[in-house]
Amino acid sequence: MSVREKVAGVMDRAATRNFITGVILFNAVILGLETSDTAMAMAGPLILALDVACLSVFVIEIGLKIFARGFGFFRSGWNLFDFVIVGIALVPAAQGLSVLRALRILRLLRIISVAPTLRRVVEGFVSALPGMASVFLLMALIFYIASVMATKLFSDTFPAWFGTIPASAYSLFQIMTLESWSMGIVRPVMEVYPYAWVFFVPFIMVTTFAVVNLLVGLIVNSMQDAHAEESNKATDEYRDEVLARLREIEAKLAERDK
Repeated sequence: MSVREKVAGVMDRAATRNFITGVILFNAVILGLETSDTAMAMAGPLILALDVACLSVFVIEIGLKIFARGFGFFRSGWNLFDFVIVGIALVPAAQGLSVLRALRILRLLRIISVAPTLRRVVEGFVSALPGMASVFLLMALIFYIASVMATKLFSDTFPAWFGTIPASAYSLFQIMTLESWSMGIVRPVMEVYPYAWVFFVPFIMVTTFAVVNLLVGLIVNSMQDAHAEESNKATDEYRDEVLARLREIEAKLAERDK
Protein backbone atom coordinates (compact mmCIF):
# COMPACT_ATOMS: atom_id res chain seq x y z
CA MET A 1 0.00 0.00 0.00
CA SER A 2 1.40 3.38 -1.03
CA VAL A 3 1.77 6.38 1.28
CA ARG A 4 -1.08 8.16 -0.50
CA GLU A 5 -3.41 5.23 0.06
CA LYS A 6 -2.46 5.07 3.73
CA VAL A 7 -3.09 8.80 4.17
CA ALA A 8 -6.42 8.51 2.33
CA GLY A 9 -7.42 5.64 4.60
CA VAL A 10 -6.62 7.67 7.71
CA MET A 11 -8.56 10.71 6.46
CA ASP A 12 -11.60 8.54 5.65
CA ARG A 13 -11.76 6.99 9.11
CA ALA A 14 -14.72 7.85 11.34
CA ALA A 15 -12.31 8.74 14.16
CA THR A 16 -10.63 11.37 11.95
CA ARG A 17 -13.96 12.87 10.93
CA ASN A 18 -15.08 12.99 14.56
CA PHE A 19 -11.83 14.70 15.54
CA ILE A 20 -12.29 17.36 12.84
CA THR A 21 -15.90 17.87 13.96
CA GLY A 22 -14.70 18.40 17.51
CA VAL A 23 -12.11 20.94 16.37
CA ILE A 24 -14.76 22.82 14.36
CA LEU A 25 -17.08 23.06 17.37
CA PHE A 26 -14.21 24.05 19.67
CA ASN A 27 -13.10 26.70 17.19
CA ALA A 28 -16.65 28.09 17.11
CA VAL A 29 -16.48 28.58 20.89
CA ILE A 30 -13.06 30.25 20.57
CA LEU A 31 -14.33 32.66 17.90
CA GLY A 32 -17.25 33.52 20.16
CA LEU A 33 -14.90 34.25 23.06
CA GLU A 34 -12.92 36.62 20.85
CA THR A 35 -15.97 38.92 20.78
CA SER A 36 -15.98 39.18 24.60
CA ASP A 37 -13.87 42.01 25.99
CA THR A 38 -13.82 40.31 29.39
CA ALA A 39 -12.56 36.99 27.98
CA MET A 40 -9.93 38.73 25.83
CA ALA A 41 -8.73 40.76 28.82
CA MET A 42 -8.37 37.63 30.92
CA ALA A 43 -6.91 35.20 28.37
CA GLY A 44 -6.52 37.03 25.07
CA PRO A 45 -3.15 35.52 24.03
CA LEU A 46 -4.32 32.00 24.88
CA ILE A 47 -7.57 32.43 22.93
CA LEU A 48 -5.72 33.73 19.88
CA ALA A 49 -3.19 30.89 20.12
CA LEU A 50 -5.98 28.31 20.26
CA ASP A 51 -7.61 29.94 17.24
CA VAL A 52 -4.37 29.66 15.28
CA ALA A 53 -4.02 26.03 16.41
CA CYS A 54 -7.50 25.21 15.13
CA LEU A 55 -6.80 26.89 11.82
CA SER A 56 -3.54 24.94 11.57
CA VAL A 57 -5.47 21.69 12.01
CA PHE A 58 -7.80 22.67 9.17
CA VAL A 59 -4.89 23.59 6.89
CA ILE A 60 -3.12 20.30 7.65
CA GLU A 61 -6.35 18.39 6.98
CA ILE A 62 -6.85 20.07 3.60
CA GLY A 63 -3.18 19.54 2.73
CA LEU A 64 -3.32 15.83 3.56
CA LYS A 65 -6.50 15.38 1.53
CA ILE A 66 -4.92 17.10 -1.49
CA PHE A 67 -1.81 14.94 -1.09
CA ALA A 68 -3.86 11.74 -0.84
CA ARG A 69 -6.30 12.45 -3.67
CA GLY A 70 -4.39 14.82 -5.96
CA PHE A 71 -6.54 16.78 -8.37
CA GLY A 72 -9.41 14.43 -7.55
CA PHE A 73 -9.79 16.46 -4.37
CA PHE A 74 -11.18 19.37 -6.39
CA ARG A 75 -13.80 17.21 -8.13
CA SER A 76 -15.88 17.12 -4.97
CA GLY A 77 -18.08 20.10 -4.28
CA TRP A 78 -17.77 19.60 -0.51
CA ASN A 79 -13.95 19.57 -0.77
CA LEU A 80 -14.10 22.85 -2.70
CA PHE A 81 -16.41 24.23 -0.03
CA ASP A 82 -13.90 23.32 2.70
CA PHE A 83 -11.02 24.73 0.64
CA VAL A 84 -12.75 28.10 0.17
CA ILE A 85 -13.79 28.37 3.84
CA VAL A 86 -10.27 27.65 5.08
CA GLY A 87 -8.78 29.90 2.38
CA ILE A 88 -10.91 32.84 3.58
CA ALA A 89 -9.59 32.31 7.10
CA LEU A 90 -6.01 32.57 5.80
CA VAL A 91 -6.52 35.94 4.12
CA PRO A 92 -4.79 38.66 6.19
CA ALA A 93 -7.21 40.99 7.96
CA ALA A 94 -5.07 44.11 7.63
CA GLN A 95 -5.15 46.96 5.10
CA GLY A 96 -8.91 47.44 4.85
CA LEU A 97 -9.74 43.73 4.99
CA SER A 98 -10.65 43.67 8.69
CA VAL A 99 -14.16 42.54 7.73
CA LEU A 100 -12.62 39.19 6.85
CA ARG A 101 -11.99 38.60 10.55
CA ALA A 102 -15.75 38.37 10.99
CA LEU A 103 -15.93 35.86 8.14
CA ARG A 104 -13.76 33.45 10.11
CA ILE A 105 -16.93 32.24 11.81
CA LEU A 106 -17.76 30.68 8.44
CA ARG A 107 -15.42 27.89 9.51
CA LEU A 108 -18.35 26.63 11.56
CA LEU A 109 -20.09 25.84 8.26
CA ARG A 110 -17.53 23.07 7.77
CA ILE A 111 -19.68 21.04 10.16
CA ILE A 112 -22.02 20.63 7.20
CA SER A 113 -19.42 18.80 5.13
CA VAL A 114 -18.50 16.35 7.91
CA ALA A 115 -22.01 15.64 9.21
CA PRO A 116 -23.96 13.36 6.82
CA THR A 117 -27.37 14.47 8.10
CA LEU A 118 -26.60 18.16 7.61
CA ARG A 119 -25.06 17.43 4.22
CA ARG A 120 -28.25 15.65 3.19
CA VAL A 121 -30.31 18.69 4.18
CA VAL A 122 -28.12 21.03 2.13
CA GLU A 123 -28.12 18.69 -0.87
CA GLY A 124 -31.91 18.52 -0.70
CA PHE A 125 -32.14 22.29 -0.56
CA VAL A 126 -29.77 22.74 -3.51
CA SER A 127 -31.62 20.18 -5.61
CA ALA A 128 -34.86 22.07 -4.88
CA LEU A 129 -33.49 25.37 -6.22
CA PRO A 130 -34.64 24.89 -9.85
CA GLY A 131 -38.21 24.29 -8.74
CA MET A 132 -37.97 27.09 -6.19
CA ALA A 133 -36.93 29.51 -8.94
CA SER A 134 -40.28 28.99 -10.65
CA VAL A 135 -42.12 29.53 -7.37
CA PHE A 136 -40.12 32.69 -6.67
CA LEU A 137 -41.02 33.98 -10.13
CA LEU A 138 -44.69 33.32 -9.39
CA MET A 139 -44.30 35.08 -6.03
CA ALA A 140 -42.66 38.09 -7.73
CA LEU A 141 -45.56 38.38 -10.17
CA ILE A 142 -48.10 38.20 -7.35
CA PHE A 143 -46.20 40.79 -5.32
CA TYR A 144 -45.87 43.17 -8.25
CA ILE A 145 -49.58 42.97 -9.09
CA ALA A 146 -50.58 43.36 -5.44
CA SER A 147 -48.11 46.25 -4.94
CA VAL A 148 -49.52 48.17 -7.88
CA MET A 149 -53.07 47.61 -6.65
CA ALA A 150 -52.22 48.58 -3.05
CA THR A 151 -50.42 51.73 -4.19
CA LYS A 152 -53.40 52.86 -6.25
CA LEU A 153 -55.90 52.01 -3.52
CA PHE A 154 -54.19 53.20 -0.33
CA SER A 155 -51.34 55.59 -1.24
CA ASP A 156 -53.31 58.79 -0.64
CA THR A 157 -54.25 57.93 2.95
CA PHE A 158 -51.26 55.76 3.96
CA PRO A 159 -48.22 57.06 2.05
CA ALA A 160 -45.74 55.60 4.57
CA TRP A 161 -47.00 52.07 3.90
CA PHE A 162 -48.30 52.25 0.34
CA GLY A 163 -46.96 55.51 -1.11
CA THR A 164 -44.74 53.80 -3.71
CA ILE A 165 -44.51 50.37 -5.23
CA PRO A 166 -41.36 49.46 -3.17
CA ALA A 167 -43.06 50.67 0.02
CA SER A 168 -46.17 48.66 -0.84
CA ALA A 169 -44.08 45.58 -1.60
CA TYR A 170 -42.34 45.84 1.78
CA SER A 171 -45.66 46.31 3.61
CA LEU A 172 -47.14 43.34 1.77
CA PHE A 173 -44.08 41.26 2.65
CA GLN A 174 -44.69 42.09 6.31
CA ILE A 175 -48.32 41.06 5.87
CA MET A 176 -47.26 37.81 4.20
CA THR A 177 -45.04 36.94 7.19
CA LEU A 178 -48.03 37.64 9.49
CA GLU A 179 -45.84 40.01 11.54
CA SER A 180 -48.24 42.53 13.12
CA TRP A 181 -50.27 42.36 9.93
CA SER A 182 -53.68 42.79 11.50
CA MET A 183 -53.31 45.39 14.25
CA GLY A 184 -50.25 46.98 12.66
CA ILE A 185 -51.45 47.52 9.07
CA VAL A 186 -54.73 45.98 7.99
CA ARG A 187 -57.05 47.21 10.79
CA PRO A 188 -55.80 50.83 10.53
CA VAL A 189 -56.40 50.65 6.78
CA MET A 190 -59.88 49.17 7.34
CA GLU A 191 -60.80 52.10 9.58
CA VAL A 192 -60.62 54.25 6.45
CA TYR A 193 -61.46 51.57 3.86
CA PRO A 194 -63.90 49.12 5.53
CA TYR A 195 -63.78 46.70 2.60
CA ALA A 196 -59.95 46.55 2.43
CA TRP A 197 -60.13 43.02 3.81
CA VAL A 198 -61.35 41.93 0.35
CA PHE A 199 -57.85 42.73 -0.89
CA PHE A 200 -55.72 41.65 2.06
CA VAL A 201 -57.33 38.32 3.00
CA PRO A 202 -57.02 36.75 -0.49
CA PHE A 203 -53.44 38.05 -0.67
CA ILE A 204 -52.60 36.25 2.59
CA MET A 205 -54.39 33.09 1.47
CA VAL A 206 -52.46 32.97 -1.81
CA THR A 207 -49.00 33.94 -0.56
CA THR A 208 -48.75 32.73 3.05
CA PHE A 209 -50.82 29.56 2.87
CA ALA A 210 -50.34 28.50 -0.75
CA VAL A 211 -47.11 29.71 -2.33
CA VAL A 212 -44.95 29.54 0.82
CA ASN A 213 -46.19 26.04 1.60
CA LEU A 214 -45.42 25.11 -1.99
CA LEU A 215 -41.81 26.12 -1.33
CA VAL A 216 -41.74 24.02 1.82
CA GLY A 217 -43.15 21.05 -0.08
CA LEU A 218 -40.47 21.34 -2.76
CA ILE A 219 -37.70 21.38 -0.16
CA VAL A 220 -39.17 18.43 1.76
CA ASN A 221 -39.54 16.35 -1.42
CA SER A 222 -35.98 17.14 -2.47
CA MET A 223 -34.65 16.14 0.96
CA GLN A 224 -36.60 12.89 0.80
CA ASP A 225 -35.17 12.18 -2.65
CA ALA A 226 -31.64 12.90 -1.40
CA HIS A 227 -32.19 10.59 1.58
CA ALA A 228 -33.56 7.85 -0.67
CA GLU A 229 -30.61 8.21 -3.04
CA GLU A 230 -28.15 7.94 -0.16
CA SER A 231 -29.99 4.91 1.23
CA ASN A 232 -29.95 3.23 -2.18
CA LYS A 233 -26.24 3.96 -2.52
CA ALA A 234 -25.54 2.41 0.88
CA THR A 235 -27.65 -0.62 -0.06
CA ASP A 236 -25.77 -1.04 -3.34
CA GLU A 237 -22.42 -0.80 -1.56
CA TYR A 238 -23.50 -3.41 0.99
CA ARG A 239 -24.76 -5.69 -1.80
CA ASP A 240 -21.48 -5.35 -3.70
CA GLU A 241 -19.55 -6.14 -0.52
CA VAL A 242 -21.66 -9.25 0.13
CA LEU A 243 -21.25 -10.43 -3.47
CA ALA A 244 -17.50 -9.91 -3.25
CA ARG A 245 -17.34 -12.03 -0.10
CA LEU A 246 -19.47 -14.73 -1.72
CA ARG A 247 -17.09 -14.83 -4.68
CA GLU A 248 -14.16 -15.22 -2.29
CA ILE A 249 -15.94 -18.09 -0.53
CA GLU A 250 -16.72 -19.75 -3.87
CA ALA A 251 -13.11 -19.38 -4.95
CA LYS A 252 -11.88 -20.99 -1.71
CA LEU A 253 -14.37 -23.85 -2.05
CA ALA A 254 -13.28 -24.38 -5.66
CA GLU A 255 -9.65 -24.60 -4.54
CA ARG A 256 -10.54 -27.17 -1.89
CA ASP A 257 -12.38 -29.32 -4.42
CA LYS A 258 -9.27 -29.36 -6.57
